Amino acid sequence: MLAIVIYALMSWFPNAYGTAFGRFLGRIVEPFERLFNFASIGMISFAPVVALIVLTFVQGGISYVGRLLIEFAYGY
Repeated sequence: MLAIVIYALMSWFPNAYGTAFGRFLGRIVEPFERLFNFASIGMISFAPVVALIVLTFVQGGISYVGRLLIEFAYGY
């Protein structure tokens, strides 16, 4: 999640995506963020926001399933 936030904030700085760090983050973030390119109004993209919301739901779901498995395994 932090990588998505940093990558989105890099758009405020000129040539930030051209640095080694920017290219590294791009390889990590862009494939996932591309799934949400539909979320744009004009030239403003809400893909990072939608990606963070999806990751939050996925994280909550994984946490819930983990709790269920622990309760099942230990009989709580």
